[in-house]
Amino acid sequence: MKQTTAKPALERLVEREALPQEPADVALRPQKLEDFIGQPALCDNLDVFITAAKQRQQALDHVLLYGPPGLGKTTLAQIIAKELGVNFRATSGPVIARAGDLAALLTNLQPYDVLFIDEIHRLPAVVEEILYPAMEDFQLDLMIGEGPAARSVRIDLPPFTLIGATTRSGLITRPLRERFGIPLRLQFYAPEELQKIIARAAAKLDMKLTDDGAGEIARRARGTPRVAGRLLRRVRDFAAVDGHKEIDVKAADAALTRLEVDRRGFDAMDRRYLMVIAENYAGGPVGVETLAAVLSEQRDVLEEVIEPYLLQEGLLQRTPRGRVLADAGYRHLGLNAPAGRQIDLLTTTESDDEND
Repeated sequence: MKQTTAKPALERLVEREALPQEPADVALRPQKLEDFIGQPALCDNLDVFITAAKQRQQALDHVLLYGPPGLGKTTLAQIIAKELGVNFRATSGPVIARAGDLAALLTNLQPYDVLFIDEIHRLPAVVEEILYPAMEDFQLDLMIGEGPAARSVRIDLPPFTLIGATTRSGLITRPLRERFGIPLRLQFYAPEELQKIIARAAAKLDMKLTDDGAGEIARRARGTPRVAGRLLRRVRDFAAVDGHKEIDVKAADAALTRLEVDRRGFDAMDRRYLMVIAENYAGGPVGVETLAAVLSEQRDVLEEVIEPYLLQEGLLQRTPRGRVLADAGYRHLGLNAPAGRQIDLLTTTESDDEND
């Protein structure tokens, strides 16, 4: 078996998972809902909900933001707090390990504050149970003491808004999901929207970027603003070293080619993944655990980072027996799909039935 060694996932420029942010990331984020580019239907509805809550002088109903990483969930949560004119408190699910941790957060909230919990699907079950009455009745039930001397204490909480963010909404339990009155799904961005985001970011970074240069970066950003910002900064580095005073489509293409990001946004790790299936396993099917071992990556990295965009672009198929390379995947690699592939045995068309 041919072994392929992949670079660590943290080195990927097109990585969409939350990584340690560069200082510029915070400065590039929009501060108002009207400045947020993309997600038009979501933003319009959110504006109505915020305006109505302010008119009633009540806390905004709890909000669940879900969708692929890098689309602006944290940014939207911060914007909601700013639009409401309240404090913003942020934490993440894995950090809240005990009931006491959650109690400390909730009891320190001021009226109408926003509490943001990232990766809310990773909350421990014990903590999640305590969160239910806090979300519904703004009350906190705690057990004090142990054994026969234990007693239940109920603490009244100020009205607040909980904003939960997750990239894996299917892992959120049904009781928790139903307590969010405003569920909002974020979609991938169109290249035109990403071009506007890149142009605005370039202006804040004091970069001279042409429209066609911004469009070239946008087309390779995998529909994700976080990827677009990261590629923009790396293109800026190449342009500065090469002496380009203005970044046009030619300079952007040269820099992205050196970064091994092709014209469809696929990088070297994507191509290694596809090539392993094509060469080592005749196009599949092959199990994800086998691919993880061959590529020296964790299964979660393959399922959450590499595969979603390949599936979206139609280069990969998931079948009950494993991953299979689609015809588009062969074409992207410059290979011819072999005749009599195993995928042909897994699918049956109506025309085949008629011929039988």
